[in-house]
Amino acid sequence: MTRSALIVDDHPVTHIGCGQLLRDLGYDEILEALNDRIACRLAETCRPGLIVLDLGMPGPGGLNMIGPLLSRAPGASILVFTMNEQAVFAVKALEAGARGYLSKNSAPEDFLEAVRTLERGEIFLPHRLAVSVASMKIGGKSDPLSALTEREHQVLRLLGRGEDLQSIADALCISYKTAANTSSQLKRKLGLRNTTELIRLAIETGLS
Repeated sequence: MTRSALIVDDHPVTHIGCGQLLRDLGYDEILEALNDRIACRLAETCRPGLIVLDLGMPGPGGLNMIGPLLSRAPGASILVFTMNEQAVFAVKALEAGARGYLSKNSAPEDFLEAVRTLERGEIFLPHRLAVSVASMKIGGKSDPLSALTEREHQVLRLLGRGEDLQSIADALCISYKTAANTSSQLKRKLGLRNTTELIRLAIETGLS
């Protein structure tokens, strides 16, 4: 029986690394998609048993791709493989239907363990992330965007589209200072360190 896996990532180097690890595990069909359109087509036509998905996909973002991928390949297990190590995104990914979540900073052995865990029909989270996820579930804080104001949502969305603060101020008919202050408030509320992380969050949650 053919063992098939689909890697969905816009970085070719990830395809090379993940593909080799999956071959080591006995997967003999490795499908590759660099965007959401190709990913959905391959999921529907090839019905892979495993999908390795990056959250930082262009377009709708990885989180918003989980549902469409599962609707096209209902038997697949999705492992989110991403640079984003925030527990809140692991929660949202699992709620959307993913079965595992792993940072790209992890060792190859962790990737192999994650895939084996999904193959057993279990959910995979690294220990430290699992503790953080459990704490968030208990505290009822699974959505980092729910506490944002309408203005904060607008600024975050425009940042995700690549707009600078002056362009955002012009688009929203506000002063540059207001746009800058809103950006600072977003960082504090979301626990992010810089504008780059704000942009990544906007892309990965599909706001952009």
